[in-house]
Amino acid sequence: MTSGVIEIEGLRKTFHSVRRGRRVAVDGFDLLVEAGQVHGFLGPNGSGKTTTLRALLGLVRADDGRMRVLGANAPEQLPQVSGRVGAIVESPQFFGNFTGYRTLRLLALAGGVPVNRVDEVLEEVGLADRGDERVKGYSLGMKQRLAVASALLKRPELLILDEPANGLDPAGIREMRDLVRALAANGVTVLISSHILAEIQLICDHVTIISQGRRVATGPVAEVLSGFDDNEHLVRVDDLARAEELLRTAGLTVAGHPDHLVVSGVPDPTTVSRTLGEQGIWVRELTPLRPDLESVFLELTGTPTHPAVPRQVDGWAPDQSADGQEIDLGMRGVDA
Repeated sequence: MTSGVIEIEGLRKTFHSVRRGRRVAVDGFDLLVEAGQVHGFLGPNGSGKTTTLRALLGLVRADDGRMRVLGANAPEQLPQVSGRVGAIVESPQFFGNFTGYRTLRLLALAGGVPVNRVDEVLEEVGLADRGDERVKGYSLGMKQRLAVASALLKRPELLILDEPANGLDPAGIREMRDLVRALAANGVTVLISSHILAEIQLICDHVTIISQGRRVATGPVAEVLSGFDDNEHLVRVDDLARAEELLRTAGLTVAGHPDHLVVSGVPDPTTVSRTLGEQGIWVRELTPLRPDLESVFLELTGTPTHPAVPRQVDGWAPDQSADGQEIDLGMRGVDA
């Protein structure tokens, strides 16, 4: 595997409980995050995303696999690089009677961070005017910002954020986006998971998607999206029926809708306008329909009971049986 800031190869983790029995949370998962990236880590609830982050940070013990953080083997050598890593995994917990400032001051003292750094991080996350208030009076979004501030105290080279926009209003989400961009501009590598897929598409340059414990896509965001681009165009004309007939006669794939047509497999939209214009039908609208991260995510992850078989992305495809259906890897590699 290519050297990176985060390297995970063949990660497996199984949980056991009396009620649910044995459950494979992560099944042979790979992840590579290179220096300087803002890397989105996406997956449905229960896909293994948070388990992966917890294993990487030594919060749960992996059953198998290889992990490295900033060149150190995880979790054994994590203490050697912990001062260069900031992380938030799952919901942050704070003492409600402490103020935001006192909370960060204690963390700074415990971590050997200069106390004047507290005011700086409060300013960075937009809590400078609320630092003297008790945390129990903070909204969920404010607590989330306080958690981000705590992760920034050490001026980390690597920042791992699990759902950092949770509880934030639109203005707060925008501020978080600006903060992540500013950190990346200053050389910080960011791994960020979020359910707000439109936001991930705006701020991340690379993405990895996990489903049922396995990687289903990875690569630059633009390349992942391009793999699902069917060169579709929305077409509006006055005579839809006549336009549909002409386009089909020209060999184009057309789907009719009440007030528009969708033409697929047309890299050059002038093919549509020329075909119709030559027959006296003038196009009122010709709009490319490009896939967004949400639509690709839904197609790749499918549903829990009937998962979609993903297309090959970045040279990787799921294990498949002869009939093209994804093999249930079940307990592969897990001791009975």
